[in-house]
Amino acid sequence: MATIKDVARVAGVSVASVSRVLNNGPKVSKATIEKVTKVMQELNYSPNANARALVTQKSTTLGVVIPNLIDPFFASLAQGVEQVARQKNMQLLLSTGLVSAETERQAINLLIERRCDVMVVHSKKLSDQTLIDLANKVPGLVLIDRYIEQIAQRCVWLDNLEGGKIAARHLLALEHKNFACISSKYQIDDPLLRLKGFQDELKSTGVMIETKLIEFGEPTLQGGEIAAQNLLASGKSFSALFVYNDAMAIGAISTLEDNGFKVPSDISVLGFDDVLLSRYSRPKLSTLNYPVEQMAMQAANIGIELVSKQPTNPDNKNCKHIPRLVKRESTSYRSN
Repeated sequence: MATIKDVARVAGVSVASVSRVLNNGPKVSKATIEKVTKVMQELNYSPNANARALVTQKSTTLGVVIPNLIDPFFASLAQGVEQVARQKNMQLLLSTGLVSAETERQAINLLIERRCDVMVVHSKKLSDQTLIDLANKVPGLVLIDRYIEQIAQRCVWLDNLEGGKIAARHLLALEHKNFACISSKYQIDDPLLRLKGFQDELKSTGVMIETKLIEFGEPTLQGGEIAAQNLLASGKSFSALFVYNDAMAIGAISTLEDNGFKVPSDISVLGFDDVLLSRYSRPKLSTLNYPVEQMAMQAANIGIELVSKQPTNPDNKNCKHIPRLVKRESTSYRSN
């Protein structure tokens, strides 16, 4: 494999001249650019990203840490970061944290070892202090879907508490009085805050949800199916169901329909996230839009700005996002 020294030798120029051509440096003649470019093509030379970072002192890699590669929500998050990487001509490095403190730390360390000083991190298990320490170590580390006051300028996050309240207001406006909830079994902020917001808003109108009408499960299609089975087995009636995410909501609808309940005429079902699948389920799923792709792009750009030391948003304005209600076919007025 050809090296930068090989290019310099064949082109008859210094290594520094080749480096200036690679990095669009000043004071490089057109003749030198043409000569070096021609030799690179002849030798099939590809510049090493780490070497370029050492020379330019600029990051050429953009990292992202997500819990897994299967969930369409996290695929959208990664896609948002990838768009920025392409726009900035940077390499994308992806690592998974698996909702585990140890694995999340390993994923971040892997990116650090690859000289990645810009990274968008979705972490739910690492402590606030650990993330603060990492932010002090990694100049372009930005958190997504997490808010820590001490590093607020590095956080792009969704108000999940308000999202739960919006969900409750929607179902109350449809005149429902008997509610059930399906939430994630993971003890992390997102499900806890969504459920709390939902319960708080209902409570403000004098409505309480029975404990037997709150189920927890894996945040997957199958998890939603099983949770809905448990709700039906409780023998308690409900006309509206608020679900932690769209996958669980679609799984729950499958169980309800299999047991003779029509959605939404018998039971309204409201999801959360607005992933692509929600637009193609039957019925099409009413949900709360989580603009994760746009948020991921914002987080990636903030990381790049931090490394370049030219932040365009020093006060972190507009980094808090509010979910938006998307009305489709799975919710309707209470029929009885």
